[in-house]
Amino acid sequence: MATPMMAKPEQGSASGPTVWKAFLGGEWRDSSNGATATLIDPSTGEVIGTVPKCTRADAKAAVDAAREAFDKGPWPRMKPKERAAVLQKVAELLVANQEALSLLETRNAGKPIRQSSLFDMGLAAEHMGYFAELATSVRWHQKISQPDYEGTIGTVVKEPMGVCAGITPWNLPILMAVWKAGPALAAGNTCVLKPASLTPLTTLELAKLFEQAGLPKGALSVVTGSGEEVGDTLLTHPGVDKVSFTGSTEVGRTVLAKSSLTVKRTTMELGGKSANIILPDADLEKATDGALFGIFLHCGQLCESGSRLLVPAKEQEKIVARLVEKARRIRIGLTQDYETDLGPLVSDGQRTRVEGYIQYGLDQGAKLSFGGNRPDRPELRKGFYLRPTIFSGVTPDMRIAQDEIFGPVLSVVPYENVDQAVEIANSTIFGLAAAVWSEKEAKATRVAERLRAGTVWINDYHMLSCHAPRGGYKQSGIGRELGENALEDYLETKHFFYGRESPLIPIARALVVPPAAKGGNEQPPAA
Repeated sequence: MATPMMAKPEQGSASGPTVWKAFLGGEWRDSSNGATATLIDPSTGEVIGTVPKCTRADAKAAVDAAREAFDKGPWPRMKPKERAAVLQKVAELLVANQEALSLLETRNAGKPIRQSSLFDMGLAAEHMGYFAELATSVRWHQKISQPDYEGTIGTVVKEPMGVCAGITPWNLPILMAVWKAGPALAAGNTCVLKPASLTPLTTLELAKLFEQAGLPKGALSVVTGSGEEVGDTLLTHPGVDKVSFTGSTEVGRTVLAKSSLTVKRTTMELGGKSANIILPDADLEKATDGALFGIFLHCGQLCESGSRLLVPAKEQEKIVARLVEKARRIRIGLTQDYETDLGPLVSDGQRTRVEGYIQYGLDQGAKLSFGGNRPDRPELRKGFYLRPTIFSGVTPDMRIAQDEIFGPVLSVVPYENVDQAVEIANSTIFGLAAAVWSEKEAKATRVAERLRAGTVWINDYHMLSCHAPRGGYKQSGIGRELGENALEDYLETKHFFYGRESPLIPIARALVVPPAAKGGNEQPPAA
């Protein structure tokens, strides 16, 4: 059963720095060398606290504990309904703890509290409940017919895969942790999570909820630390059977290469440069609202963000004017203010990177129609803020139309006809998501069918259902998450072949085991 959406939390106040520990093999521990990493609130620049900067030895210990828990522990051998009960309890605890978790997500990831509460925490609880349901829906044993071998019986068996490593990004910490740990554990695997170095806190809190819900020791670890130490160990450790990674395409290539050394199964959701197409007959009021929501939710730091807005060339000036008028009303503010629409970027380094792309746009001849600079309000100066930015007159070959910027930068690209719009939409290496706006649903659907993207919204954007598969075409990923088959990528498939009365079996055996000659006891010829 899906859990309810979270209620609006009271506005929180920042507390002092806190010291967190890593969750290694069921125990809360410091890193083996005592090293720590300091975490910063992107909205204020204040220190939130510290987490262990775990070593390769720590990551190896977590994998070894997961291996032990899988090979000898109770979790893989529990009944599906027993595993489902643990996951459902976690979903309920996510609801019960939503206010504290929303505030922590806001302080660590720089999200407006309204988004953390209503979007991130609501979906995390709902999706964990969904994975609990899936745990009991798997056809673990299925008899099959084998007409090519009359008289035999076949059974297809689903089994847990083993130790699953989940490597999550910094933009959706709690939700991505649920997407990795939820299906892995529901299928009976054990799991090691490596959260992003910048935003590990709600993942550590999720581990506490699993502990509280009764998950057996060793079935889940959360190892905080760098990709070079922790991530590399998970990718190359022979005890890890599967890796699920969400992040940039550039890093995804490294993940795929290193995982291939031990032929690990992989699921990867990578980068995007999503095209948001306004057709000539679209309702411009709805379409421009959708375009701004598509790019500026979480400051453009979502892999499916609608960073390319494709508009009819004849309508470009009118559409851009409407976008600018609405963008002026977007409220930039401190993230703990419930009225804030747009928060900061996750770090000063990310802001500098985005500012570099704004300069690329200017250098290549795009018109800066709005924003492009930092807000000058005194209370925002210590945070990593950047005003929403709109470029117009963008051509498909410009860097701001090809590269994943991961920031609040919208590129408005004009097109002459629908065929050209589709061609432009499909002209990047990415294929994660897209959208089409039209008053005629059938017309929009025909355009959507031509787009090389894993998700296409029609007259909407960012809507997310746990019942629908999610993943990308081209270099936007491998495999799918969510949907009724979400557990399939965490299961092995085995076939039991029962030979009984088939007349073909003696014939097949005679290929290598010839029948004894009459008279018997004949000696083989001398070599």
